Amino acid sequence: MPILKSLGVADSKVSRAGTLPRMSSKNPFEEIPGLEEEEAGELGSLPNGTSYRRRATLEKLAGLASFRLGWTPGRRAGGPNDGQPRSFLGRVLTPGIRRSSADFGLLGRLQGTRGQSDDEATGEAARRLAFLRLGRGPKPRRVSLAERVVPAGEAAPEPPPKVPEPPKMKEPLSVLEILSLIQQRELARADEHILELEAEELASSGGGAPGPPKVEGAGGGRRARDVALLYEALQRELWALVRETLAGPGPGAGAGAGAVAQLGQVLVQEEAADGRRGPGAARRLRAHWAEAVARAARERLEAAAPGAPGGLAAQLEALRARLLEDLGVVRGRLAPAYPAGLGAFGVYLRGYHGALAEWLGAAARRRLPLADRYALLYWHNQVYPREVLGLVDVVALENGELGSLLSPGTVRGLEDECVTDVKAQTRAALLRVLQEDEEHWGSTEDWPSSLAQDVCELLEEHTERAPRISREFGERMAYCCLGALAEFLQSFQQRVERFHENTGVRELLSDTYVSRTITLVNCGPPLRALAERLARVGPPESEPAREAAAGALDRVTRLCHRVLADLLFQELQPHFNKLMRREWLSSPQALDGIVGTLGAQALALRRMQDEPYQALVAELHRRALVEYVRPLLRGRLRCRSARTRSRVAGRLREDAAQLQRLFRRLESRASWLDAVVPHLAEVLQLEDTPSIQVEVGVLVRDYPDIRRKHVAALLDIRGLHNTAARHEILAVARDLELSEGGALSPPRNRAFFADIPVPRPSFCLGLPLFLGHLSLSRLARPSLAYLPRLRPLSPSRPRARR
Repeated sequence: MPILKSLGVADSKVSRAGTLPRMSSKNPFEEIPGLEEEEAGELGSLPNGTSYRRRATLEKLAGLASFRLGWTPGRRAGGPNDGQPRSFLGRVLTPGIRRSSADFGLLGRLQGTRGQSDDEATGEAARRLAFLRLGRGPKPRRVSLAERVVPAGEAAPEPPPKVPEPPKMKEPLSVLEILSLIQQRELARADEHILELEAEELASSGGGAPGPPKVEGAGGGRRARDVALLYEALQRELWALVRETLAGPGPGAGAGAGAVAQLGQVLVQEEAADGRRGPGAARRLRAHWAEAVARAARERLEAAAPGAPGGLAAQLEALRARLLEDLGVVRGRLAPAYPAGLGAFGVYLRGYHGALAEWLGAAARRRLPLADRYALLYWHNQVYPREVLGLVDVVALENGELGSLLSPGTVRGLEDECVTDVKAQTRAALLRVLQEDEEHWGSTEDWPSSLAQDVCELLEEHTERAPRISREFGERMAYCCLGALAEFLQSFQQRVERFHENTGVRELLSDTYVSRTITLVNCGPPLRALAERLARVGPPESEPAREAAAGALDRVTRLCHRVLADLLFQELQPHFNKLMRREWLSSPQALDGIVGTLGAQALALRRMQDEPYQALVAELHRRALVEYVRPLLRGRLRCRSARTRSRVAGRLREDAAQLQRLFRRLESRASWLDAVVPHLAEVLQLEDTPSIQVEVGVLVRDYPDIRRKHVAALLDIRGLHNTAARHEILAVARDLELSEGGALSPPRNRAFFADIPVPRPSFCLGLPLFLGHLSLSRLARPSLAYLPRLRPLSPSRPRARR
């Protein structure tokens, strides 16, 4: 036959008695490497003259190890059939004895070389047998034994009752059969047989603890090596199964769940066996399983983000998607297939967590650009806890919470690098933006400036991203950006001062100078708001930097307001020169010019932002009233009669109402200035001294910067020369001045009379001023008759009229 011919049989003729044909004298298996020979003393001969050595070799090469012949070396004596050879197919088996195995290397070579030749030989034999059957014709029907014994027409006797057969003893599998179970992924059965083989090895070695193989004699060493090799093959299949089941459900989801269930059963069996083995010999397959899960997770993550074109942010997004996908597979399909006691989901989660920690640690050790460091910190602090761990019941894990992906030192180092880079980059970028904007200040074209917007965008890019990572990092970044902003504003202030000090630029930009100044003022509010916001977010030590930034902006705003106010009042000065004269009493022309000019210029000032506009209008309101009251207190007009005082007071009230309407239309919030001119008009018009005292007291209370010299000048204007009355009125101002002597002077924006200097009187000091201080003989000296009033000695001293 072809199979026997391929194995070296000399002739294809087989006797009907079932004996083997004579084999060729040359053995085709003698040159196969690794083939082991049995001992010479245990060999017999077959009817065709060949030895049992050839028969044993045929079994191994033809894959008939599961049909091992009943004859076993070493068991010839004592058996019922000693000395009688068994048939080639091994119909008589010896139960209870584990058949020896061939080496794994020989099995691999035979399985690799035998596949094609066996298929070809089997196919050729089948074709020949089919041809022979066609030649013989159909097979004749054989008459049964019952038909031969029982005559026709009679009922067949009942068959004898079946005697139950004795239970067959379970025959232990050979090593090759256990290996076949492993390759077929019947892992739980294979592990059971491995444990039995390990127990046999333990019994043969004298009852020692099972575990790694120990070479003690030829038989014991061979069996221990078989156990070790089988465990290696089993673990290879187990860990391969871990990798394959993570790849996704695929078409064989049910089969995969069954394989995972077998994997879990193997782990449970081995954990129980480790309890019997003891701590020194435990194989710890459960720990190796966790390591295999971690390796598979590492491979999955590395395959998900090998090098995305979008940089580190794209790689982190790919990792997030892979984590959600794989943990969904574990939660929905793999974890339920494991035994509950293994905590499978926690093992997989820790495996992915550890693999991700290694990936992020390797990324953090590289020199990353600033944007990638931001992305890494944000993903570590926010995305992973919220979008990955937020979907997992971490509290239910057996060993508590998961650790941090990156160590606190690594996170702190990344934050320090970010702060350092931001400090260097923002300073250089802010100076570059300022230089580019300054180049357009001297241009005659009306160029819109975006300086404040550019500065805010440069800093807000960092101050908005850092707090989203962590509150502490946001504080550090806010403090860093606030320091850079304070330095920028100090440089900005210096450049604005140089711009306004350059008179040539003012003459060159006669038409656009006001517009350029308003543009510079408009930079203040957004930058001030940014500084305030950074100070609120930053640590307590941010206050000095905030004050420096606010001070620089205040100086820039005051300088620009003063420049604009000076330009406006230079135009208004001719109209103010016409006030407090005789023409002013009869004609409102002077005040109409003031109101008209202020109203026209206010249209250009509307381009200013609200905060600096309100401050400028308040300053214009204050300065307009100061310039209005200044000529009154300088004595341009003297009232020698009650009728004149009444006319002057009425005119003052009318002008005050007109100015109040103007600045209310300009949206001035300096309402504290509305009452100053009416109070002065009341002092001029009232006749009785007590009423004047009351009005002076109200004036001193509302305007603390008024002094006795201002009240005295007002009394001179109304023509009050009565010494006693003057003394009583000035005493009110003196008492209030002394009571508030320790108080601080009003702020600059609330000062009014302090900006109105009063000329020192040159009239003769009256006699009652020096009674009790100087003698009459000394008053008669001409050198003392007219003294400049350096310091009033007493409020009761009257002033001499010119």
